[in-house]
Amino acid sequence: MTYIGNVSETPAPTRRGWLTRVVARLTEDEQELDAADLREDVQKAGTRPVATCCQGEPVTVTGRLRSVVYTPRDTVPTVDAELYDGSGSVHLVWLGRSRIPGIEPGRPLVARGRISEHDGIKVIFNPWYELKPVSA
Repeated sequence: MTYIGNVSETPAPTRRGWLTRVVARLTEDEQELDAADLREDVQKAGTRPVATCCQGEPVTVTGRLRSVVYTPRDTVPTVDAELYDGSGSVHLVWLGRSRIPGIEPGRPLVARGRISEHDGIKVIFNPWYELKPVSA
């Protein structure tokens, strides 16, 4: 019996076998694995990777809060949270707030607003945000 059909000479470059994926997961650095998981979450959510966001654009980004700094000031208190999505970071800055319940390091969230850059750092001022459940 002879089968004649379309057979690709070279495998698709994006498809990797399960053994290759398992070996890669076992040998990669923990931070690289975390970044890869976050990039996958960005893709699933249909949001923009932070690395592709440019100044002046309205964007929706998702990721995990790396750090949160509460700055009580004499004039305007601020909350500054660094959101990391595996491709880069953006600072979410709420002006006039001294604390925001749920905004804490390690918390995943989706944020929407207009990107600006200050001293090479991407910032969204007073973003709309949605807290996501913390995975166990």
